[in-house]
Amino acid sequence: MADFLRHMASEKRHSPRTCDSYQRDLHRFAVWLVEQGGAQWCAVNSHDLRRYVANLSRQGLSGRSIARHLSAVRRFYQYLLREGLAKDNPALDIRAPKSSRRLPRVADVDQVNTLLDAAPDDPLEVRDRCMFELMYSSGLRLAELASLDIDAVDRQGGEARVVGKGGKTRLLPVGRKALEAITQWLPIRAGLAPETEPALFVSRRGDRISHRSIQARLSRWGMVKGADQKLHPHMLRHSFASHMLESSGDLRAVQELLGHADIATTQVYTHLDFQHLARVYDQSHPRARRRSPRGHDDQNAGQEGNT
Repeated sequence: MADFLRHMASEKRHSPRTCDSYQRDLHRFAVWLVEQGGAQWCAVNSHDLRRYVANLSRQGLSGRSIARHLSAVRRFYQYLLREGLAKDNPALDIRAPKSSRRLPRVADVDQVNTLLDAAPDDPLEVRDRCMFELMYSSGLRLAELASLDIDAVDRQGGEARVVGKGGKTRLLPVGRKALEAITQWLPIRAGLAPETEPALFVSRRGDRISHRSIQARLSRWGMVKGADQKLHPHMLRHSFASHMLESSGDLRAVQELLGHADIATTQVYTHLDFQHLARVYDQSHPRARRRSPRGHDDQNAGQEGNT
């Protein structure tokens, strides 16, 4: 396993986060194998894998989580085959059980505007609002926001150079409100960070802000500023995608902005968009409005008599 993880990090150039995920999933599988009698890697077969999948399912893991475990095992056996340490890949024909795909939670436009228009109460809140403005303005992932350097934002051109998954770089537009928030943050940043620090967003100690700190600060911002639900960074990204699709209807453009390699990943937002359209239809179409038991439109009940 250690050799495999080094291979994934050095030869395949996977991120430390991805390698950590592989390590956790393979360690869990190894512990299960030991509990079952300690089969060697080369002796594991597809029947063992099916039993392991059933075990994960009984423990309450979703189909998506089980699929991630199987992906780790599959990649591991590809490595073992290459090294001559296994004769076949027992995970090749094993599929995770399907689970219903939960739609991402989003905040509506009015709520996002209320939260981002709230006045900061101290210098760190100026930074916080700037982070959240930028995340919502450009649909950034948490990791993309945290890794953003100060020279990656062109305030004159209104764009940011972002490094996404797989080290892929994309150029994103930055909205007026986010640019104003950056302008307000930069003088405060200058008083916190040394000249050698490249990060756009820094902690009170002057070093690059961590993922956990961004999550905690957004949750705090929501509580202090009166959000009606718990806020997390991905909700701002989901809200960006949903609001862009509602306004433009351009799925390909939203895919490019989000940095999705496969448009199927972006298509989840078409379901959110349809929900919006369905609500408008139900509220607006004269033959779609809900009717009272006596046959009147709800909104007209009590105002008109039978005709």
